[in-house]
Amino acid sequence: MKQLFAILAIAGLLLGGCSNSEPKKMQSRFQSVPESKAVILQKGKHRESCAICGMHLATFYKTNHAATIKKSGEKKQYCSLHCVVHDNELNKTDMYNLKVVDAQTLKFIPADKAYYVVGSSKPATMSKTSKYAFARHSDAAAFAKKYGGTVMKFYDAYNVAIKDFTK
Repeated sequence: MKQLFAILAIAGLLLGGCSNSEPKKMQSRFQSVPESKAVILQKGKHRESCAICGMHLATFYKTNHAATIKKSGEKKQYCSLHCVVHDNELNKTDMYNLKVVDAQTLKFIPADKAYYVVGSSKPATMSKTSKYAFARHSDAAAFAKKYGGTVMKFYDAYNVAIKDFTK
């Protein structure tokens, strides 16, 4: 009987403890959302990955951007403004209808209408400087007040992202 108890105890330790124990929670990133909440606009085999770097889009959803490619009409989705700049500036991709995820509502909005908070204490995606977008200036200002950073429009945030490639 003691041997059976010992075997069961060892098996329990190997399998993660007693059946009434809480499951361990995975540490999540600030940028992440559950896959069920992530809107994926691109098609194809690798539709859930950034078109440039291959990072999982739902994992970095709050910094996602998407654009339509002029030549093909294809929609591409990016994990970050950094990857948009890479595709636009280095790959010379002719894109239009650029959208960004509103970090407050998790919906895509036109990037040129967004208010970006650049340089907050929240983690960056693909660069040292974080960039989160909001549809409303008041949401961006509240975020910046809580986490730091500077509120700016898209073109200013884009120019900050360009600096990643000039170093």
